[in-house]
Amino acid sequence: MIRLLLADDHPVVRAGLRAVLAAEPDFEVVGEADTAERAVELAGSLAPDVVLMDLRFGPGAMHGNAATAAIAALPRAPHVLVLTTYDTDADILAAVESGALGYLLKDAPPEELAAAVRTAAAGESALAPRIAGRLLSRLRRPEPVLSPREIEVLGLVAEGLSNLAISKALFLSQATVKSHLVHIYAKLEVDSRTAAVAAGVRRGLIERE
Repeated sequence: MIRLLLADDHPVVRAGLRAVLAAEPDFEVVGEADTAERAVELAGSLAPDVVLMDLRFGPGAMHGNAATAAIAALPRAPHVLVLTTYDTDADILAAVESGALGYLLKDAPPEELAAAVRTAAAGESALAPRIAGRLLSRLRRPEPVLSPREIEVLGLVAEGLSNLAISKALFLSQATVKSHLVHIYAKLEVDSRTAAVAAGVRRGLIERE
């Protein structure tokens, strides 16, 4: 049996996932988490094989990527399969950088979800085809790009979070957040948060909330 942990802040989504996964004879949902912090806790205590991780758990909450990194650092860490509605370059790169083994969108058909879970459980990359194509395209671009962490910071800026809130969400110091913003401004050739968000949206780095 492949032991699964569901991490999503919406009960309806978790219930739908549980129903879909229950149709597979080799899947067992051993736990659910409505916060990223709870997902990290249960990943350590329930010993799942795969964690299905959403990315965003509400304003100011721990981000799914931060939880993914924390889970990846656990002894005998389970594999993390990101399951989300977000498919910007920022989300994809940051998730992979954080240690996610797979990335799938919530509108994926049940058979694709089941295949991705089995692939991730086997320790193999489980990127959805269009996600893999986006990632390869991004990596092949010759122009200077933001680092995955800088993209993640910019995404939180776009959500309206302050430097303090960003530092708490990503478990960084405020000085580190400010340093990332300096680099972001320089690379995007802007001088304000608003201009940085606009440039990020224009380049397809982030999506506007």
